[in-house]
Amino acid sequence: MTPVLETQQISKTFFGIPAVREVSIRVGAGEILGLIGQNGAGKSTLMNLIGGVVQPDSGLMLYQGKPYAPRNPADATRARIAFIHQELNLFTNLTIAENIFIEGFPTIGRGPFRFIDRAAVRRHTREVLAAVGLDLSPDMQVDRMSPGERQLAEIAKALYLDASLIIFDEPTTSLTNRETEKLFEIMRRLREQGKALVYISHILTDVLAISDQIAVMRDGLLVTQEPARNFDTNRMIALMVGRSIEQLYPERTSVPTGEPLLELRGISAKGIVENVHLKVNRGEVVGLFGLMGSGRTELARMLFGLDTFEQGEVRVNDRALNRSSVRQSIRHNIAFVTENRREEGLLMNINIADNIALVSLPAFAGKVTQVINQHEMVSAAGQVANQLQLKSGSIVVQPAKSLSGGNQQKVVVAKWLLSKPSVFIMDEPTRGIDVGAKYEIYSIIDQLAASGSGVLFISSELEELMGMCDRIVVMSRGEVFGHFTREEFDQEAILRAAFRESSNGNGSNGA
Repeated sequence: MTPVLETQQISKTFFGIPAVREVSIRVGAGEILGLIGQNGAGKSTLMNLIGGVVQPDSGLMLYQGKPYAPRNPADATRARIAFIHQELNLFTNLTIAENIFIEGFPTIGRGPFRFIDRAAVRRHTREVLAAVGLDLSPDMQVDRMSPGERQLAEIAKALYLDASLIIFDEPTTSLTNRETEKLFEIMRRLREQGKALVYISHILTDVLAISDQIAVMRDGLLVTQEPARNFDTNRMIALMVGRSIEQLYPERTSVPTGEPLLELRGISAKGIVENVHLKVNRGEVVGLFGLMGSGRTELARMLFGLDTFEQGEVRVNDRALNRSSVRQSIRHNIAFVTENRREEGLLMNINIADNIALVSLPAFAGKVTQVINQHEMVSAAGQVANQLQLKSGSIVVQPAKSLSGGNQQKVVVAKWLLSKPSVFIMDEPTRGIDVGAKYEIYSIIDQLAASGSGVLFISSELEELMGMCDRIVVMSRGEVFGHFTREEFDQEAILRAAFRESSNGNGSNGA
């Protein structure tokens, strides 16, 4: 049977570095192809070639058995190819209906008396929302929707386009387990309808559960494409990284002290967090765990000065921060690796060196002239990039947006390492990166603690917190409900604390 999509020896190079090298893959109707590989393996570049975002240097693509050479994303849309991106492509200031019909609205009338058929827009929007199980008004503005609802709205848009090929790029990174199961149900239903699906994910168990075929990429090359039944997670990892990984987490080399670097005393903000006490000691990695909506990220933003709190005190090195501001936090050697690296952590169009030096620019400025010493700045940025084994071209030429997700995350970490912080707040630092890059981030966290920094490690992956942390603090609905030392780590007990509803004054607010 003719594949819906086939690439033949397709290649693409950026800044002299091959991103995709003679890759030949195929996906048929009624089939889910799982696509895996480390960050920088070429997965996203391959999808951008299919989507018309970039054009290949060589090779051929066939779609429905015919030559396919999209010059831009609009060509891919017209060919009925849809993308569900990790970074959602919805306009948050528009309604669901407006987003779904953004490519073209149904109209009534003729000539100057031609108007948008609002009734048809709402009717069709309700139909595709119902197909993905979303009971929302077509007139709801997107910025009022949860990440899971936005993901389903993206799929509804693909259904309206009646796409023959749907590509899911890390679609579960912002979803709860329940929302992920719902997504998989929809994907199976689409497969039964004869759609071809490509599913890209770093969660290998999910790829095994949902895929019919699995393709593995490494260093821009296709290693293999085989039926999913031929794989288990160990084989997938070995093919991705070119070797077997015996350990998921590095050995901890730091020894926590009793010296507090960061203390939160009774931090409260109405409706967000309530009476939170938390402490991070020198040389310690403290995990902060909770379900979506628990207040973890909100608390991190407050202590870094991005958001305000109403009551309580933040102390760093036993000194109170008199007012909450980012400038003050940076002056007190606090670093914040945000969970949203693309919008909040990086200047995507700026080169790597300038991104790394961003926080530390005053250190490279002349005392009188305040002119930046470019040579010194680039040299320092290069040293940190080498320390983190950043995979890139020239750091003064290559923009951050051209890096893989894992390497973008390294640039965010490098930016703060250069400022030599004593307290590191890391919010979901391994989200959307592969198992190899995760190990490197874990090693960085251990090195930070070993050098005398304190690390507050926020994650929704309980396994990685249990693998890396000295203590875990559990939040639910804005309050602290549990405090576990490494000897007390128990997955069931930690999850039980995370599902607690309200303390009514009885929560375990010590840390």
